[in-house]
Amino acid sequence: MKCLATLLNIFVELFENNRFSQFQQIDMKRLHRRCLWQGIFLLFVVASSAAQELNPVSWSFFLEKVGESEYVISYKADIEKGWTVYSQYLESDEGPVATEIWYETEGVVENIGRSEESGARKEGFDKFFEMNVVKYLDTEPFVITQQVKVLDAAKVLKGYLTYMTCDDERCLPPTDVEFSFDFGSGKASTGDHLGVSGDLVNLDGNVIDQVRPSLKSSFENPVATCGEESTLNSSLPWMFLFGFLGGMLALLTPCVFPMIPLTVSYFTKDNKKKGWWNGTVYGLSIIVIYVTIGLLITGLFGEEALNRLSTNWIANTLFFVIFILFAFSFFGFYEITLPSSWSSKTDRMADRGGLIGIFFMAFTLAIVSFSCTGPIIGTAIVQAATNQVGPFVVMLGFSLALALPFGLFAAFPAWLNSLPQSGGWMNSVKVVLGFLELALALKFLSVADMTNNWGLLRYEVFLAAWILIAVLMALYGFGWIRFPHDSPVKKISARRWVYSLGCVALAVYLATGFAYRDDIKSYNSLKLLSGLAPPANYNFFLPEPEVDQEIKARYPSYDKCANNIDCFKDYYEGLAYAQEVGKPVLLDHTGYGCVNCRKTEEHIWIDDRVREMLSEDFVLVSLYVDDDKKLDEVLISKSRNKKMRNIGNKWADFQIVNFQQNSQPLYVMITPEEQVLANPRGYKEGVDGYVDYLECGLRTYQSLSSR
Repeated sequence: MKCLATLLNIFVELFENNRFSQFQQIDMKRLHRRCLWQGIFLLFVVASSAAQELNPVSWSFFLEKVGESEYVISYKADIEKGWTVYSQYLESDEGPVATEIWYETEGVVENIGRSEESGARKEGFDKFFEMNVVKYLDTEPFVITQQVKVLDAAKVLKGYLTYMTCDDERCLPPTDVEFSFDFGSGKASTGDHLGVSGDLVNLDGNVIDQVRPSLKSSFENPVATCGEESTLNSSLPWMFLFGFLGGMLALLTPCVFPMIPLTVSYFTKDNKKKGWWNGTVYGLSIIVIYVTIGLLITGLFGEEALNRLSTNWIANTLFFVIFILFAFSFFGFYEITLPSSWSSKTDRMADRGGLIGIFFMAFTLAIVSFSCTGPIIGTAIVQAATNQVGPFVVMLGFSLALALPFGLFAAFPAWLNSLPQSGGWMNSVKVVLGFLELALALKFLSVADMTNNWGLLRYEVFLAAWILIAVLMALYGFGWIRFPHDSPVKKISARRWVYSLGCVALAVYLATGFAYRDDIKSYNSLKLLSGLAPPANYNFFLPEPEVDQEIKARYPSYDKCANNIDCFKDYYEGLAYAQEVGKPVLLDHTGYGCVNCRKTEEHIWIDDRVREMLSEDFVLVSLYVDDDKKLDEVLISKSRNKKMRNIGNKWADFQIVNFQQNSQPLYVMITPEEQVLANPRGYKEGVDGYVDYLECGLRTYQSLSSR
């Protein structure tokens, strides 16, 4: 059991840190022989790897003579699993950093034509960069070839290659790899990153030491122990709840609700003990069937494909169309059903009786009720597809809600008398679900709109559409709108009054989203629409905000960051300002090409609580590690013995030497005296966790200040 527990713990650590490539490399026989010690060692490796400097791309260089004075130079990148490298040819500098090649010795070669690229190429529109992006995946090496004419074979061609790499959770700062080509000997060589052919950089020159002793020491032992991230994925309980609520709604539809008394009556025709047992088996069968569907979806499409559903514009456009079809099916204009032959076959299997018969009774229910449950299941799975185990978790919640009544009523058949009679109210439930499907369809269209930069479904249009849907739901409740299977509403019941007035209140609440907030120079973003509606800064009518010119004059890096939050883009200026005003600093190690940095800004910083703390309680310092603006002179990092040619190199070096990490985003709260207040935080979904993190640092700083 100890060995099994160790293996399970190892798997959980690897799973939650998305390190399946490491798991596949474990020698399982050795793990079996020395399970406990091997397990402890692997856990140490996984834990320590989260805080080390990453280097997932390895470059090699080749030289091939193809003519009297012509050569082909090749630059080959071997990419670790899960990582990607961007092409040389991107349509704009506003997105990720393109791979670039620079020659430092002049008059050696002349390029013949444009360089060519090969590898596992992937191209598509990226919603966060709002541009078409070309990148190369890990399935095969990324190779750049350039034909050159040698002008002076006596000289060695020296230069460097700059590239950027990202995975699903983080991006690393642009990195330089130096190379040299000796055409006399026909050899190509490379040193370590930013080195020259393996030799150390000469420290005689513009050496800079960015180590901040207080930062480094307090990073290893923060002032407070709070702020540590839970190892549990906080989104999974919400996915389970989302699936469970979907199952509860499915119970109220005309395809499922009438089946409850019929099925339970069949189980209770024998003695009470057998009826209870049969009901339990029936409920467990429902759970097994739907959970298996969730596992099959993950297995067939793979975790990576499911994760891409949330951002791919083609998938989101398809979901928009499907959800519109679901909505009109719920409205009663047509029915979406599975082939009748399927239900006939499962029905015949159910007639066998016994455990197999009960299982196929449950399978028959799943098929027959598909016209009502299918759209709800589809909605739940699409929402959960951003997590690799999301379909499993959401289907577990859905099936549990669906199975509970059958098991409970089989155990307590007298409860059946408390159930309301089937009738027109169930069709009303379907229609309301249709309106909800319409609203969710707009969410997917919004994603496609932003990824393709169509500019059609901006904040104002999206909000107006949701208000219209809320008004239509209210009119339906009052009986002013009817659908094909609705009966005339002769008298509005108390339940309809509550529902209709609730829809009116929802419309009024949504309308407040158009209120202009002078403090942020934008609309009043609604918490209900967080993650559903486009960000308020994606709008038609509002002007760009302006910065405080008095502060700008003293601190040139002072600017506006995401969501109109004041920020500094230079650590030393931001620290000086924090000392001036007596506030803690939130260091935001970020990048223009960092996808998860944009996700944090658009889905977490947009929250009122977060934005208020970042604006009022902290001095925000955003250090862009991919800022390619050239420094006035090439600097050399004393600690790392690396060249720094641009601003991004400088801030990447600052992050590495002080926090031993080179992935973004990385958020670190510090005092004006450069003491780390709590454990740094990387990318993690969820607003509440981010709020807790900031409040933790703020409380710690206030406690220190009061001493």
